Amino acid sequence: MTCVATSYALFVLRGIWMLRCPERLQLRWVRTLPHVVDTVLLGSAVAMALMIRQYPFVAGWLTAKLLALLLYIVLGSIALKRGRTRKQRIAAWFVAQAVFFYIVAVALTRNPLPWTAP
Repeated sequence: MTCVATSYALFVLRGIWMLRCPERLQLRWVRTLPHVVDTVLLGSAVAMALMIRQYPFVAGWLTAKLLALLLYIVLGSIALKRGRTRKQRIAAWFVAQAVFFYIVAVALTRNPLPWTAP
């Protein structure tokens, strides 16, 4: 859970810097640390899936989480790097955060539709 919180905090920080002082995004630790944290997070997710014997494309909730993670990565890339306009980057940043919270909700409920009753 520490990796999840750290990953989100770094994403929010980089988003704020993208809006206010984009030159900070070029700092070496800013370009490295988030990738290290996300790699540890992904590795632990794979290990946990193996330990609990739940696999994407078999367990619906894990499939939803994986697909949402891919969407989060794409949106994060648009928000912090690939967005052509400031408006696109801001929109992608906010939508990526919504997707992040969806991923957390799916993980907590083990339901691909976490807002519905189990």
